[in-house]
Amino acid sequence: MTTSTTTKKTLTLGNAALIAGLGLLLMTLTVPFAEFYIFPKLIADDAATTAENISREKLLFTTSIFLHLITLLCDIAVAWALYLFLKPVQRYFSLLVAWFRLIYTAMYLVALTNLVKILTLVQQYASGMEMEVAQSMQFYVDAFRLEWSFGLVIFGVYLVLLGILVFKATYVPKIFAILLLIAGLGYVVHTLGAFVSPETNLDLLFFTFFGELVFMFWLLIKGRTLKEPVPS
Repeated sequence: MTTSTTTKKTLTLGNAALIAGLGLLLMTLTVPFAEFYIFPKLIADDAATTAENISREKLLFTTSIFLHLITLLCDIAVAWALYLFLKPVQRYFSLLVAWFRLIYTAMYLVALTNLVKILTLVQQYASGMEMEVAQSMQFYVDAFRLEWSFGLVIFGVYLVLLGILVFKATYVPKIFAILLLIAGLGYVVHTLGAFVSPETNLDLLFFTFFGELVFMFWLLIKGRTLKEPVPS
């Protein structure tokens, strides 16, 4: 007589940490490539040059949009994975934190639609409505920047809440909670400062933005080794 046993696979805290870490890692490759490599090649100080560059390099511009889209999808995955990872600490607070990231992601998506609208203007630019269409393209580029920046205020609040939640987690070193709190406050102050007092130079706050990046490395190296199952 033989008996067979079926082992039910459960998602562990380590699995959730790995998913979150991989999502964050992918985001470090997508947005920087779009923002620091592609956009400087296309976005100029004047509308005519920007329109000319985008029309000539439509595939490159489209690539930048899809890189941002991949980042959006990663944001959703990270929100879900970190919710599961921190669910044992305080379930409903973890859910609230996840919702803040999803709200930021929704605002990011709305901002991204401005770049999609530019693609609809490329054909018109090639057809002879140069100056008017060029100004419209520049308007949508500026709108993308402004709307995305406004969303970063919500992202900063999200990082502050995440830092508080991480501080309560006994299985995560407290230093990462502090770094997340600093990063969140840095985002809020830097972004609001750009709206309220544009003439004030807040570039010194740039160093505070690496809290989530450092947390990512911990998730990938140490966090993924946690064996406790995620509670249902």
